[in-house]
Amino acid sequence: MSKPTAKTEKIVHPFAPIYDAHSRVLILGSMPSVASRQQAFYYAHPRNRFWPTMAALDGALLETVEQRTAFLHRRHFALWDVIASCTIAGSSDASIRDVQVNDFQPLLAATEIKTIVTTGKTAGRLYQKYAQAETGIEALILPSTSPANAAMSLDQLITAYRVLFEL
Repeated sequence: MSKPTAKTEKIVHPFAPIYDAHSRVLILGSMPSVASRQQAFYYAHPRNRFWPTMAALDGALLETVEQRTAFLHRRHFALWDVIASCTIAGSSDASIRDVQVNDFQPLLAATEIKTIVTTGKTAGRLYQKYAQAETGIEALILPSTSPANAAMSLDQLITAYRVLFEL
């Protein structure tokens, strides 16, 4: 039996970036998954490996929204997405169309961000195409932590994301 195809719909990013005035590294995804949109928080799908990767590198327990937010502030990381709105089928980055990007200038002006990192090729490609010229900051493209990126193990993601803790 085949899996039903998700309906394509126009989505406006449903929640704010996480940052404070001391944020130095901006971590960008493409657009929140269905699970993230439902929970109104980043990387909320239970099989997404973003938070397990961060927890392994930091040595902290990162299970609640409060723990995750405190971690971001402690590490001077900001978290957001490239896309402000788009047409998308479910959580499929491959289906993204009609992209409107976020305006990064107010965030950059309110923080110490000098480094931008994307979590996956789609986020990297969209950032380069629509936002890099405006921000003047070249993005470091890291592998996707999505369960759709089954080719990478958690250990491989931990190795790839270690650079965040060295910036």
